[in-house]
Amino acid sequence: MFTCTGSEANDIALRIARSYTRREGVIVTRLAYHGLTEAVAELSPSLGAFTPRGPRVRLIDAPDGLRIPAAEQGAKLAADLEQAIAEMRADGIEPAAFIVDTIFSSDGLHPDPEGFLKPAADLIRAEGGLFIADEVQPGFARTGDTFWGFQRHGLVPDMVTMGKPMGNGFPLSAAAMRPELVAEFGEKARYFNTFGGNPVAAAAGMAVLDVIAEEGLQANVAKIGAFLKAGLLKIATRYPKIAQVRGAGLFLAVECVTSRKTNAPDAARAGFVVNHLRENGVLISATGPGANILKIRPPLVLQEPEAQLFLDAVDAAFAASS
Repeated sequence: MFTCTGSEANDIALRIARSYTRREGVIVTRLAYHGLTEAVAELSPSLGAFTPRGPRVRLIDAPDGLRIPAAEQGAKLAADLEQAIAEMRADGIEPAAFIVDTIFSSDGLHPDPEGFLKPAADLIRAEGGLFIADEVQPGFARTGDTFWGFQRHGLVPDMVTMGKPMGNGFPLSAAAMRPELVAEFGEKARYFNTFGGNPVAAAAGMAVLDVIAEEGLQANVAKIGAFLKAGLLKIATRYPKIAQVRGAGLFLAVECVTSRKTNAPDAARAGFVVNHLRENGVLISATGPGANILKIRPPLVLQEPEAQLFLDAVDAAFAASS
């Protein structure tokens, strides 16, 4: 189903999930962002305290690549999900869906280890709900080794939502799902979107897919992403306030801490680096529960000279912050 924004895609996915399961409960991660409509803003705790969480929504901790051993990530996420479902049922609410950004962009970017998301996806299905992969932020081919973020975990979602990367910024988004989900919804409810999938948007989307294929951008993402990650890891050896470099393809994170002994978040340093980079012509942002994680998401067409320019700018920013 074509829509115009990622918010709209998640909104219709939520409606269909609740209609199909005849349930209302939704589980999301603690700093998730799934959109701006009233329905999905209730699923977006990253919007802040003035956007209240919906009464049928429960939060669980996101993975933490720095503080939780890799081998425990999958089991912990599934256990937290199981606990949230139990608490939901204690309140008389049945789970309709677990919706997750498969690279945990707003929670601090936690793509690894590959496969850790599958136990949670299996659990929500076993409990009668649907697994919805929000691919709006990962986008097309961004993780390099796979086209979709969820493919890193060896699973097929019940529903997939996608947004702005579809049209390279042009308003185009979509929700894809198992045929029986939308068929049942279509029998019971009307849905139309005046501009969703319009010819201009469709042309933009086709052009994006053509360029990704013809210019080998997924391979470029893997290559330049590895170059950037290696460079960031080298920089981290010189600055003890960098606790971890992580990511996949051209979606990377650098976590700033006050001390590697405590791993206490250093939001001030992250903010300094973001502003120093901006003043020198490089734009990134900070994310995560402590606002201490540099969120690095360059264009898929990035080449090595520009990547090196970025690394030099990051090195200079951390040097200036010391």
